[in-house]
Amino acid sequence: MTTAREIMHRDATCIGERDTLESAAKRMRELDVGALPICGEDDRLHGIITDRDIVLKCLAEGLDAKTMTAGELAQGKPFVVDADADVDQVLSVMEEHRIRRLPVLEEHRLVGMISEADLASHLPEEAVGRFVEAICASGTP
Repeated sequence: MTTAREIMHRDATCIGERDTLESAAKRMRELDVGALPICGEDDRLHGIITDRDIVLKCLAEGLDAKTMTAGELAQGKPFVVDADADVDQVLSVMEEHRIRRLPVLEEHRLVGMISEADLASHLPEEAVGRFVEAICASGTP
């Protein structure tokens, strides 16, 4: 059985909920990623911010990325999976909610992230194909 822990990208870098969107964008560029988990002062996951969020919910609305914080942009509770969840559970959560990145938790702490690239490098081509088809079937979230 393959678990989330086996396919996740370890050492996911968080952005603080009080960090600005400009800071988040710079961090994404440095890490060459399109999303960052948002962690609070309690060291718990509070959300996820994507490059698309910054563009559509801040810049396109005429807001200031130098003053708006990641916490202000975060909405709702992120979908997560436990580190010991099997790959079928991982795929089920990602497909059901049409998400391309999934935080992995252990004892309520962020221990990694699973992306489409992680799935592609660890799962059979057929499983990845079904996942991409399910995610793309009704448009990009």
